[in-house]
Amino acid sequence: MNDDAFLKKGFHISTDQNLLDFEIIYKYLNGDSYWAQGIPAETLRKAIANSFCFGVYQQRTQIGLARVITDKATFAYICDVFILPDFRGIGLSKWLIQTIVEHPELQGLRRWSLATADAHGLYRQFGFSEITRPESWMEKFKPYQSLKKEEE
Repeated sequence: MNDDAFLKKGFHISTDQNLLDFEIIYKYLNGDSYWAQGIPAETLRKAIANSFCFGVYQQRTQIGLARVITDKATFAYICDVFILPDFRGIGLSKWLIQTIVEHPELQGLRRWSLATADAHGLYRQFGFSEITRPESWMEKFKPYQSLKKEEE
């Protein structure tokens, strides 16, 4: 489906933070995602406030999201990408990623990055590939569950 077909069916994508439905986002990420279970609500609120967010909506109801962490000049990291289960399989994820990589404020970046356990095929359609020099990358990783234990 192309942009017009989605729009005619009542879907739209917006970067307006005022449209984001925190409860829907939190319920999905904390309860259903494999990557953010256990995220404290305040941590997610701060993450959303400091990200370039793309909400996916049917009419006025939020049905998906992607956060982009970026300086809008050299680097962007795509994360927290989801479409609610009832709306999967019709191309909304593809439309969402296309909208992100074509967004005028994200052009000319030197590097895009993301992590996925199961959507490699989606991202390959937009030029993403495995890291060519993983030995150059490092991370400091603290799962949300270990953060909760430290607070107790």
